[in-house]
Amino acid sequence: MEIKVLTENGRVPITVLHIDGNLDSASYKIFQTKADELIKGGARHILVDLAHSPFVSSAGFRALHKIFKDLNAIHPDVNLSENDMKDGITDGSYKSPYLKLVNLSKDSELAFKTAGFDMVLDFYDDMKDAIASF
Repeated sequence: MEIKVLTENGRVPITVLHIDGNLDSASYKIFQTKADELIKGGARHILVDLAHSPFVSSAGFRALHKIFKDLNAIHPDVNLSENDMKDGITDGSYKSPYLKLVNLSKDSELAFKTAGFDMVLDFYDDMKDAIASF
């Protein structure tokens, strides 16, 4: 797997991770380590581009969930308790403003929806729309 990192400027700086290769048990640590480095280095809004990642396994889901939790933890300006966030996820009123996905294959999108990630993350088909959403 190869990860290309770019910064795009929308209303906020957006760190875009372009994944080239499957995000699975053989590669999730590389992805997670890179995301951890970026977050420690100041990344606060992350867009993951899966255009060249045809397969995401449960290990990839776990890595994305960790990134979701890490980004939520570093945004203390949001006055939303964990219980309020869970209630918002349940009732459909909360989606992460800090982590989003773009260019999922149909199979990956189905897997993400089956795993419930569509309840917490927005998915986009267009890079410009995804960037504008932050």
